[in-house]
Amino acid sequence: MAELQMLLEEEIPAGRRALLDSFTNLERVAEYCESNYVQSPDKHVALEETKNYTTQSLASVAYLINTLANNVLQMLDIQLLYSSLYKALS
Repeated sequence: MAELQMLLEEEIPAGRRALLDSFTNLERVAEYCESNYVQSPDKHVALEETKNYTTQSLASVAYLINTLANNVLQMLDIQLLYSSLYKALS
């Protein structure tokens, strides 16, 4: 029961907040990349830097989504277990 409570009260809300923060950070990265590209005398270097930021940002978001999804699945598994136990005892 403590694990379910921890998931519901801490892990899942923290994962959601991390995704929301990531959204804000992605906007900042996009603004920086656009500004950097426009101002850069070497467009090739600026484009490569943008590709690197994009790759890192997408990997970070994918990790956050994976972590949150795993926590939600774990929560559902625990709830299913409790539901099955409740039905068995009824």
